[in-house]
This record gives sequence, structure tokens and C-alpha cells, in this order.
Amino acid sequence: MNQANIDNDLFAEQRIGQAIRIAEAILFASAEPVTGKMLAERLPDDVALDAVMERLVAAYANRGVNVVRVDDAWALRTAPDLGFLLRRDAPQQKKLSRAALEVLSTIAYHQPVTRAEIEDVRGVETSKGTLDLLLESGWVRMRGRRRTPGRPVTYGTTQGFLDHFGLAELRDLPGMEELKGAGLLSPRMPSNFAVPVPPVDGDLLGPDEDELTDIDLEELGLLTPRVTED
Repeated sequence: MNQANIDNDLFAEQRIGQAIRIAEAILFASAEPVTGKMLAERLPDDVALDAVMERLVAAYANRGVNVVRVDDAWALRTAPDLGFLLRRDAPQQKKLSRAALEVLSTIAYHQPVTRAEIEDVRGVETSKGTLDLLLESGWVRMRGRRRTPGRPVTYGTTQGFLDHFGLAELRDLPGMEELKGAGLLSPRMPSNFAVPVPPVDGDLLGPDEDELTDIDLEELGLLTPRVTED
């Protein structure tokens, strides 16, 4: 290898080293997961984000905090085996009722899903208060509106849901065998029962789903109506 190649390799290593420091500083300064797009915009143009994050994940693998992926974002989080040390000092999340947990799991596995579809899955009526509680928790959001009569609202989970439960993406939700192992499924389940497979990208609208507009948000009480002058 000639001197020019050695110099180029050293320069490239210095560039990626600086990019790693930049990404590390951004993650450290943010309490919320930082999107890959935002990180890429802050890094040198000639450095690939994937290469930077791969090195950063490896560097933090055995530390008290880890670099973890949350959907399309990245965050610094306490290592799973040390979480118990901080749990007693962390603000306690309000316990969800059994009904709320059932609705949350139905939304997680079946999204995008309407209130009527949630009730069809559970076999019981879903109160507005339960959905409001999940919306307030930041784990559930209104995604859009179904292209059916009445244009019902569709619900899905949020990045906050993934972050809270330590999931990189929706496909990391427990499957059939994991749910059985945790005792969450009866061993007498029908032989043809299958756990729904969540979508790869929970942000993509379905073919029968419209994006929420400002008019929709006003109608749902999520946006203050605009005042027009005469």
C-alpha cells in the first residue's frame, strides 16, 4: 500500500471518527429518539449514517447505556440488565386497566384499526374513555380515516410506544410462541389461530386510509377552528 492510500485511509477514519462523536453528542443531548434523517443532516456528506451507527452501537454494547434503534430513530437508553436500578426512581406510569391493555394490544397488532374493528376483535364495546387514556399516554395516535361510510378514524401506535417497550420496530412485538411462553395465550387456543403480523412501517397509510386533514382535526377537536374575517 502506497503512502497516498495510507493517507486516504487515515483521513477517512478521522472523518468517521468525527461523525461518531457528532452523533453521540446529539443523542446524549436529546431526551427523545432522534430520527435517522436528522442525524444524517448533521454528519459530513461523505460519511454514511449506517456505518456511523454500526460503530456507535458496538462501542456502547457493553456499557451502562446502549445505543438503540427505535423505529426510524436512535436513542441512548439504560442497558436492559441495569434497568432495575433506576426503576424505583423513575416516575411511575399510571397502570392501565385490563380493558386498556386489551385495546392497546389490539391496536398494536392490527393497526391501522378503527374503534368498530377493535370491538369486533375483542367482542365487547370499547369506551371512549379507554381510547382517550391511551391517546393521552402518548402510546396511541389517530392515524387517518377509513374510506368507508362515516369515514371512521383509524388508530395506530406511536414511536413513544416502541421506545417505552424497548422495541426497534413493530415486527419486534411478541409472536405466537413468545406469547404462549409468557402465559398470555391459552394452550387450548384453536389450531387455526394466528397472531397478526404488524406492518413493517406503521407510518404508511393503508390503501383504504386517508390522511387526517386540518378539517378532520377541527372536527375531532384536535385543532382550534380558524376564524375567518368577513
